[in-house]
Amino acid sequence: MPVRKIVLPLMLMLASPAAAQGGAPPSWPAGNAEMTLGGEAGGAVFAPHQPGRDGIQASGVVRALPRLQRDFDTGLSLGLDAAIALADPLSRGRYDGDAIERLAVTARTGLGKIEIGIADGAGYALAVGGPKVDAGVSLEDPRTSFYRDPRDGRAVINLFALRTEVGASSNYAKFVYTSPPVFGATLALSFTPTQGKQLPFLNAGPHLTGRQADFWEAALRYETEIGALSLTGYGAVAESRGEHKLPGQEGTSDISFGLRGDYPLTDEIKFSLGGSWRQSNAYGFNVDQSWQPSTTRGQHVSAALSRGDWTAGMEYGNGVAKEVVIAGLPRLGLNGAQASLGYHLSSSVDLSGGYQHLSYGRSSGTFFNGVRQLKLDAVYLHLNLHSSRDE
Repeated sequence: MPVRKIVLPLMLMLASPAAAQGGAPPSWPAGNAEMTLGGEAGGAVFAPHQPGRDGIQASGVVRALPRLQRDFDTGLSLGLDAAIALADPLSRGRYDGDAIERLAVTARTGLGKIEIGIADGAGYALAVGGPKVDAGVSLEDPRTSFYRDPRDGRAVINLFALRTEVGASSNYAKFVYTSPPVFGATLALSFTPTQGKQLPFLNAGPHLTGRQADFWEAALRYETEIGALSLTGYGAVAESRGEHKLPGQEGTSDISFGLRGDYPLTDEIKFSLGGSWRQSNAYGFNVDQSWQPSTTRGQHVSAALSRGDWTAGMEYGNGVAKEVVIAGLPRLGLNGAQASLGYHLSSSVDLSGGYQHLSYGRSSGTFFNGVRQLKLDAVYLHLNLHSSRDE
């Protein structure tokens, strides 16, 4: 995608009244309901050092976030909300370029929230991990990556991305229930019939051997305070059933844990520390490659110091996808580190910059550089524009 197609929407959003006036999204009545149109855009300029591609580059994404909502006197709230994205190949994130990343009907009461449609599963929705200066370009589960495969222009990290939240059901069409917090604990459950993303659940998903169906997910998040220390913990699990399996293939099993602590060192300075861990039998966390002898693990730790509108942070992560001989899949390993600094310009504008290092290794075969090791480095500047949106 030409860079101008990303830069122009970014410029328009920056100049918009919503961004200039604190990011409040426009809204208007629609019968007895209210229509709200939120949005966000992110753009990165970066200088990667990698085999086959150097020099200044850019990438970005623009997302429209419309919502139709009606509130009743009984406390019931019904809504229909969506996330519609236009992204460069390096900014497609975990949804891999879906134009419709979310389209779900929601119902909220004092007993919790129900979602039906294209949405994240229970494990991803409640995930907790270490602090991130800028989640959009983080080492873990980034929206935007800095390294293009010179063969096809897609993100290099697609071969094995560091994602430590349970995310087996992606944004496949599903049913999700999230409880209200009770004594600091929040529970979420979800069921995903197939890998299809069409409504109303009539598509069985991709025509692949070993495709997955009947995803069940459960997640629990707990928040508490010990003196001045705020702690948040998380655990999640997902199980699914394999279809059209080759010998050795099976349903996906996915488990994850995360912990984060925040502590005020002074009235102005806060220190945050946390981490997350994930294990799955899906090779490289790809559910279509779920094998009996396969084990893929990923872990991520990070720390941050914040003062006023400034935040500085460090991240470290690694992962390994064990070799699957029966499928001809090599052992893959990854290691990464990142240092970043962020500044909160306003309620709708954030800016960050930093340095990132990634390295990959494999037990057999070669990467696009012709060897079994791949080292990647980049310095970057990332601008994020967003309107406020209630959850």
